[in-house]
Amino acid sequence: MLKIVLILLILSGLANTSRAQPSLEKDYFKTVEGELEITFIGHGTLILAFQDKVIHIDPWSNLADYHELPQADIILITHEHTDHLDLKAIELIRKEDTVIVLTEVCQEKVGSGLVMKNGDTQMVKDVKITAVPAYNIQHKRDNGQPFHPRGEGNGYILNFADLTLYIAGDTENIPEMADLKNIDIAFLPMNLPYTMTPEMVAEAAKVIKPKILYPYHLGNTDTNQLIEFLGDQKDIEIQIRKMS
Repeated sequence: MLKIVLILLILSGLANTSRAQPSLEKDYFKTVEGELEITFIGHGTLILAFQDKVIHIDPWSNLADYHELPQADIILITHEHTDHLDLKAIELIRKEDTVIVLTEVCQEKVGSGLVMKNGDTQMVKDVKITAVPAYNIQHKRDNGQPFHPRGEGNGYILNFADLTLYIAGDTENIPEMADLKNIDIAFLPMNLPYTMTPEMVAEAAKVIKPKILYPYHLGNTDTNQLIEFLGDQKDIEIQIRKMS
């Protein structure tokens, strides 16, 4: 089982109290090539730091003051919805050499970036990134269209030395999850009607078998239900963070 350390990072905003950040949770994981740091911003938004690289996942300025957060070497955008694609946040953390990995629809909105389709793999600043499917089967809008149609959004698998991390994006427990192997850390969304119920997340976890599972994009979902559904899965460690 991966050893996990949780601390609180307090961004006090000494220079400008009007921009003070709330306390942000961080976890650290050891790899053979250094430490992976995960900062939990909220909802579907994360920051990863490994070696000298900073990776922002779906930055959203409703959740944090991006003037105060580190600039990005890589930005990953899962899909075009406004709580995942925020042009304001992107501009605040984007450097001249920042690589934005995104879908074709997102590129049209951002105006640039590296388009990855489901199944594509790229080395981006020495990080191996694979785009995987993320979509709805059951949960649909009133007009019958899925909240997240197949082929339009990405989940991402990132390799940090000997550690593999899966960011599912907005998805249900889709059949393609059976193809995911050797996942150390998985972020699975759990809120209705847009993504998964606790039971669906539990079923996905049983297929993926991550060593550590973070439910995220939680909304008002009761995480205790997930813990109950996975009570017999002793090899899956569930970690609950502030990701509403």
